[in-house]
Amino acid sequence: MTNSPRARIDFPSRIGVWWASDTWPITAAQEVARDIEQLGYGSLFIPEVTGKECLTQSAALLAATQRLVIGTGIANIHVRIATAAESGARTLSALYPGRFVLGLGVSHAPLVEHGMGGTYAKPLATMRGYLERMAALPEAIEPGAGRPVRLLAALGPKMIELSGELADGAHPYLVLPEQTATTRSILGPDKWIVSEQAVVVGGSEEQQLRYAHGHLNVYSGLPNYRNSWLRQGFDESDLVHGGSDRLARAVVGMGSVDEAAAAVTAHLDAGADHVVIQVLGESPTDDPREALKQLAEVLPL
Repeated sequence: MTNSPRARIDFPSRIGVWWASDTWPITAAQEVARDIEQLGYGSLFIPEVTGKECLTQSAALLAATQRLVIGTGIANIHVRIATAAESGARTLSALYPGRFVLGLGVSHAPLVEHGMGGTYAKPLATMRGYLERMAALPEAIEPGAGRPVRLLAALGPKMIELSGELADGAHPYLVLPEQTATTRSILGPDKWIVSEQAVVVGGSEEQQLRYAHGHLNVYSGLPNYRNSWLRQGFDESDLVHGGSDRLARAVVGMGSVDEAAAAVTAHLDAGADHVVIQVLGESPTDDPREALKQLAEVLPL
């Protein structure tokens, strides 16, 4: 728990996990969460794309663990109205003080317009309005709970600024440690930064690159991430389908356990308060525990 004036998050460790459990029965996902906690990791962040609803899943994972912080990485603001996001998060925060983090994001135009039949326009203004409607929910809704901790999936400078103005910090995803440092310089010392770091532990170089390119496959076609990588110093030659080898090696911690761990701690050194590890394999929902066990032996948990 921090002594700074920032919002309360009781991370037991500065390193956590990012894992998609959409294809797992919820009782099996709860068991994975308990094992992650037992290994000494401080959090489990879960996505919300086209699978499970993240607030319900968060409630189940919080109930299954004792100290593990559960976060949404991220809750799609196009899935639910602002008052539902706020009231749901307040309830989880009331039940599990200091252990729930509501990560919010504007998602991506192809997913929202084609996958959900919605409208994707002016993401910064859309997010600002959403946060303002959340804040306007009366205190009488879940009295005493207070405002839940919220982070924004912020890649560009304006969204990062908004994450400091109307939220409690940022959840950078698929970024270099240098971008974590940039985020810190924009937000200052009193906002949370929870950076994600993908890793491939062990295996041949060919397999490592295959997993990394498979991971980048969807993201390399999304304007939000393409623009983010261009801002971070990559160029159009890196934005091929699945990303170039240069991009893959830069944004995915590949190699030995020590090399993967170094990619994680680089974000801490760059100013992140907490880093969540995403273990890559054949599928985003692969069991991460074997790699997490190996990493737990060398990371400062």
